Amino acid sequence: MQAVKSAVAKPRVFVTRHVPYILEQLRAANVDVEAFEREDVAIPRDELLARVSSCDGILCMLTDRIDGEVLASAGPNLKVVSTMSVGYNHIVVDDCRAQGVMIGFTPGVLDTSTAETAVALTFMAKRHAVASVNSAKTGDWGVWQPFQYCGTDVEGSTVGIVGLGRIGAKYARIMKDAFRCRILYSGPREKPEVAGPLGAQFCSLEELLGASDIVSVHCPLTQATRHLFNSDTLPRMKPSAVLVNTSRGPVVDQNALYDALVGKQLAAAGLDVTDPEPLPTDDKLFTLPNCTIFPHIGSATIKTRQAMADIAVRNVLAGVRGETLPHAV
Repeated sequence: MQAVKSAVAKPRVFVTRHVPYILEQLRAANVDVEAFEREDVAIPRDELLARVSSCDGILCMLTDRIDGEVLASAGPNLKVVSTMSVGYNHIVVDDCRAQGVMIGFTPGVLDTSTAETAVALTFMAKRHAVASVNSAKTGDWGVWQPFQYCGTDVEGSTVGIVGLGRIGAKYARIMKDAFRCRILYSGPREKPEVAGPLGAQFCSLEELLGASDIVSVHCPLTQATRHLFNSDTLPRMKPSAVLVNTSRGPVVDQNALYDALVGKQLAAAGLDVTDPEPLPTDDKLFTLPNCTIFPHIGSATIKTRQAMADIAVRNVLAGVRGETLPHAV
């Protein structure tokens, strides 16, 4: 008589980056885990396609494009794609839905850290921080001059927020409470339930650009918002205003931004996101003293990144077990 199999095969999860914090949690669960061997580089496309074969779940990063080709390589066992990010533009949602593959993401845990990053960029731009630091480094400091290094005040500024979601609202709260700023916002619709406690006023994008001392971008990347800030919209800002972007790089046309900064159509910019990422070191934006560029550190606190990893793990484990995802797209 044929022996009965003593155990059911464990679900197989492939992780696209070697992140020990994630791997430890998955290995403690009742799943088989395989991972790309490096943490400092994204998995090459050909290796991704080869290694997802026959897996039940994929835990990916925002650097990994997950589309129909990846799903086909994974095969019919694939149940879930879990990304360690709140954004999911790198995942072709329609392809996943067509194959019945669930998608998990990590909302709600990076609001504070990203809003704080926007505040940091606001001060970097308003107070000419990059030029000042470079001056000190190069020995150009020189004798004290009454108006040397002078920027403009943050306190009492009019702040225009493009996209009053969770992160935009958190940024608005900080700017209002700590620096007594007036808050304007624009978007596809009014949000009285969010705007009311902030005293925020809804207006068109054109009105916002013309009235704001600080424009902070928090909208998602869609067809409607791609290059929302361009050669037409950027010149509508005050010449003394600054632009801060912690949303997605392609929301800003970087060639138009360069021209606007050089042409003094706006005073400065602070970017945590660029197009592409990483931004090549020879990009012309790096030559400008009035442009601060961070390497996408919006969520880069230990607390936030661990929370994101925790959600990504819970999503992928729920998916491979046929359960409802804690945070599904």
